[in-house]
Amino acid sequence: MLVTQTNPPLVAVDIGNSRIKLGRFNQLDGQGLPLLSRIPEPSRTAELASERWTEQQLLEVLGDSPASKPDAAKPEAATWVLASVNPPAAARLADWLAARGATTHQLTAADIPITVDLREPNRVGVDRLVGAAAANMLRDPGRSAIVVDLGSAITVDLVSAAGTFAGGAILPGIAMSARVLHEQTEQLPHHPREELTAEPPALGRSTDAAIDSGLFWGAVGAIRELIARLADEQPNGPHVFLTGGAAPSVANLLGESTVHVPHLLLAGVAIAYKHSMGKT
Repeated sequence: MLVTQTNPPLVAVDIGNSRIKLGRFNQLDGQGLPLLSRIPEPSRTAELASERWTEQQLLEVLGDSPASKPDAAKPEAATWVLASVNPPAAARLADWLAARGATTHQLTAADIPITVDLREPNRVGVDRLVGAAAANMLRDPGRSAIVVDLGSAITVDLVSAAGTFAGGAILPGIAMSARVLHEQTEQLPHHPREELTAEPPALGRSTDAAIDSGLFWGAVGAIRELIARLADEQPNGPHVFLTGGAAPSVANLLGESTVHVPHLLLAGVAIAYKHSMGKT
């Protein structure tokens, strides 16, 4: 694979409804684990709250090592590429970067190297598309791929064997489900569970434990069922790529064919930017 050096470095930014994830890329070839060597791997990453972040937290991702001093890095020392489903959070970050003279590029669907085979392609979230674009590079020729992203919402999407984004399913994420369960009932407490982490017992022997069981196993069961139904429609067994949230713990529950790709969306942002630059 041809190595593309990034000078200045590239900072890929995935701006979600509750979290902002950033990854620094020094080159855009596949320098990840052997299994994932078809997509670029960030040299450093950071995760922030979408509504609350500090300048120091942003600058840390620009350092060459964890020991780098944040105040030695400058935003203008990198190209910032933003993929967002949260316009207010994206605007705040873009304004901050512009005030400091940084070079920024906000991705649109037109930048992402994947065909969207839907009636309303422009309504698909850019987060789903960058994940699909990265999965498209990971999958074997002639095999489809299912992409599961555990974010504020959980998405289960299909990349066809022909390499198109074919659609998928969206369901509430674990934190959203916990909040709605409390807000829409009179007596159930708010049981905060931010991610699908440790497996709770299926038998909840208190109200909190019962909510914990329902949130966790309800989400896992829905993901399993969606994967099974999508896989049944494919002529060859699809790859299953899982990212976001506490994906490592969930991957083990979804079968041996499920591969955890920690930075799938950040890789997709970098891939989309490289593609968009190649068109100019």
